[in-house]
Amino acid sequence: MNNTIRLVKYNLKIIFGNKFIYFLGASVLFYLLITTIAIFSDSTIELSSAYYQLIFPGILLVFFPTTFGIQNDEDARILEILFGIPNYRYKVWLMRLLIIFIMVYVMMVIFSFLNSYILVELPVFRLSFHLIFVIIFFGTLGFLFSTLVKNGNGSAVLMVIVGLVFWFLHLSLGTSKWNIFLNPFDLPDGVSEMIYSNIIFQNKLIFLSASIVAILWGLINLQKRERFIK
Repeated sequence: MNNTIRLVKYNLKIIFGNKFIYFLGASVLFYLLITTIAIFSDSTIELSSAYYQLIFPGILLVFFPTTFGIQNDEDARILEILFGIPNYRYKVWLMRLLIIFIMVYVMMVIFSFLNSYILVELPVFRLSFHLIFVIIFFGTLGFLFSTLVKNGNGSAVLMVIVGLVFWFLHLSLGTSKWNIFLNPFDLPDGVSEMIYSNIIFQNKLIFLSASIVAILWGLINLQKRERFIK
């Protein structure tokens, strides 16, 4: 129990340290900007548009603590200690990812609730549930890149490039189950609700599996102590 509490305290210190406050601020500002535009827009606000409105603040929130995590460990001079205790680094990072995703999910619930109050009534928890799958995928990808590149800035550049590639692919993939940005609240014309629900389920399964692979790959990379300790 004491070890778990120490793990949580350490990870909270790393997650909320350094530049995270700027990413949190950017996420909130981005949300407020999009919400303000939506309020003064003449177009009807729908659930499908609220989904896309909340994806990007969520990705911004998960971006820093995952891509800069190992860099922050090194800056805090704790990296050598993590590698010095057998299997400790795995516990630290699994706990960190769990804390990050819980934190981002709570923020998505808050943003969804605000949207429901300010713009249009929303199924707050259902919307947040669908959003967290996309956020988990990008978060685990950021973690994987941080173990491959071992530098926060390099990992961040890779994440931006990959994110843009996925977004451009989204435009051509449409309602394919391989589209990470597939909108579960935007039922296409000519497609039954049952068929689309099945596509959404397969989509979630594919990218949840990809997230698990990214975590395992990242943990395997953490076995190579000499790559991280200079």
